[in-house]
Amino acid sequence: MRIFHLADLHFGKGNYGQSFIEDQRYWIKQFMELCKRDRPDAIVVAGDVYDSTRPTGDALELLSSFISGVTGQDIPLFIIAGNHDNPKTLEYASEILDQSRVYIAGRITKEICHVTLEDPDGKEPVTFWLLPYIFPEAVSKVLEREDIRTYEEAMRALLGEQNIDTSSRNILLSHQNVTCNGAEVERGGSESLVGGVGAIDWSVYDGFDYVALGHIHSGYPVGRPEVRYAGTPLCYHLNEANYPNRGVIEVTLGGKGEKVSTRTLEIPPLHRMRYIRGTRQEIYDLLKNDGGRGEYIGIDITDERRTLETDSYLRGLVESRDSVLLSITSSKPSDTVSSASAQARAVKEKSIEDLFSDFYTSQKGEQPPTDEEYSLMQFVAELQRNHREGSGKENDEVDKIIEFAMKLGGGER
Repeated sequence: MRIFHLADLHFGKGNYGQSFIEDQRYWIKQFMELCKRDRPDAIVVAGDVYDSTRPTGDALELLSSFISGVTGQDIPLFIIAGNHDNPKTLEYASEILDQSRVYIAGRITKEICHVTLEDPDGKEPVTFWLLPYIFPEAVSKVLEREDIRTYEEAMRALLGEQNIDTSSRNILLSHQNVTCNGAEVERGGSESLVGGVGAIDWSVYDGFDYVALGHIHSGYPVGRPEVRYAGTPLCYHLNEANYPNRGVIEVTLGGKGEKVSTRTLEIPPLHRMRYIRGTRQEIYDLLKNDGGRGEYIGIDITDERRTLETDSYLRGLVESRDSVLLSITSSKPSDTVSSASAQARAVKEKSIEDLFSDFYTSQKGEQPPTDEEYSLMQFVAELQRNHREGSGKENDEVDKIIEFAMKLGGGER
């Protein structure tokens, strides 16, 4: 059986003031051509289908186009919610979609949604387990237990409730921060979850023949080759421009106990993203002489401060290549950027828990919070990241706390 593993589509994504809608439309078209050519037996999408819990009309249209393209080729499609998705929005019309072999799991349930497919090669059937993004509080509620405190405890408890036939073949879709002996991969700038929060060791997935992971934006295995992140199909941040192996993960399953093989099928993007760092003259020469065109470009000048004249000249060079300039920075502070705006940008880039921590430290005579206090700050931050559903009314109080903390972190006392 051959499976296409995708994750972190982030339909509706924008960054640096640039919308990636057209890039995503182009990618969907190319992906459908790949499906026609290679004919996978199933497609799995391991979370973060949308970039926001309140997807735009364009984002909704992109998912509709994606689903109709897959069902038009009569390929089973499995989708789970990630931390960016609103479970109720994602599950809308799921009962109707089931009839077209589109299976979507948005909410956490005591019995994990699972579907069994017969193997076209005549080997054992394969059961797909659809586990959306979990967090301890939700699992505690579903299992009616009060002893679950960590993400790993929640995952072990929920998987322990399932009646999984390990003598047959099982594939799990999961959207989590999975680590190997506590070690994490370097994260990209478009990933919202802070390192160290919600860590789950890869060993919780023992017993599954393949684990299709989402959440981390680079594609790589964790712990063993069969527990794998797909990475994003497109580059969404300059920090991610050099990630290797960006594309669709083709997974080939043999019989039970046989080796699972994977390979990356690259889909060239509509606009390649590049991060160029060097002296002003090196950047000038590169933009004048290399053959790149139609790109998204970020620039960092290493030998001097930015000036309006330099910015204008670089923008002209980039646009002459039919490219888009996403960002210009300098290793030295720019004379054209005030300290106030620099501080505001720094605050905006900080995590929610770190904003709390900064304020706490400033109010306690530069004494930082204890580990227990910082854990509480992380908990509040996780509430804000994970509970934006529907109208969002249940999160009004949390959002007020976050807004207040950001104001305090920005210097308003």
